[in-house]
Amino acid sequence: MPRRRIVTVYSPIVTPQLFAQASEPVAHPWLARGEPPVVLGVGTLKIQKDFETLIRAFARLRASRPARLVILGDGAQRPTLEGLVRELGLENDVALPGYVDNPYAWMARASVFVLSSAWEGLPGALVEAMACGCPVVSTDCASGPSEILEKGLYGPLVRVRDPGALADAIVSVLDAPLPPERLRVRASEFS
Repeated sequence: MPRRRIVTVYSPIVTPQLFAQASEPVAHPWLARGEPPVVLGVGTLKIQKDFETLIRAFARLRASRPARLVILGDGAQRPTLEGLVRELGLENDVALPGYVDNPYAWMARASVFVLSSAWEGLPGALVEAMACGCPVVSTDCASGPSEILEKGLYGPLVRVRDPGALADAIVSVLDAPLPPERLRVRASEFS
């Protein structure tokens, strides 16, 4: 069959309910106006999500500027991640609030969303963050991020398990974020 006859139909990740939830308030002081930027990670606390690399990247970022890291989700890696936060002296700037019913309100207010996964299928959270207008950074893991971000057009892609590259990408997005509407337009292809 000729390649031109093949059409990809994406999963319908972006829904009207997502937008309604994104507009709901979040009662967390770090998201108040005038506070340092919030870097956001979302997912089950498991090896696949590689939040250890995100925390190490955040430590590098935090050494050069004020910022905060929030990782939403729960799972077996919680003790390991909390220990790493303590080891790196980041207790005042990293929060692991656990599972939340509405991560979209956080995505709509964060300065950057980071997908630090070692592997994925089609990472819905990456699309959801973009739909909320949140600038994104992702590892170039197998298999979905490169396709979603169109090889870096909508956010930097970095090597898996490379905290230095991840930190540099976060800085680049904090310094020059893509316009929220551009991210929303791309995410709308997953509606």
